[in-house]
Amino acid sequence: MTSGWIGIGKVRARETGETVELTIDGLTTQAKYYKPLVYEFMRKEWSSRPSYGDYTVEILMEHVGDPPWLDLDNLAKALLDAIKGYLFHDDAQVARLLVERHEGERERITIRVFPRQASGRSG
Repeated sequence: MTSGWIGIGKVRARETGETVELTIDGLTTQAKYYKPLVYEFMRKEWSSRPSYGDYTVEILMEHVGDPPWLDLDNLAKALLDAIKGYLFHDDAQVARLLVERHEGERERITIRVFPRQASGRSG
């Protein structure tokens, strides 16, 4: 089952089966910028409850032109802190974490979260 995108600002999310996908439009070199932005979205817009068990989290930063001077580990920590308590209870539930950047058509961050046993991958 796929639900439509929710959110009309910089942050949007949707559920496809057991996979939750969030997108954040725009990039900044300040990883700390993303935590309150995503946290506010989750607090105001998200209605699902966190679950237990192991999770896979995939974070993709798309940039246009040269990549921003941003440490991916700091970005991952800020985003995990923001979704903790909404998609899973604790960071310790993240059994697999993939963080990458590549050139894209727009500046955006995509976060995909799914239970470890589910494939979660699409094409």
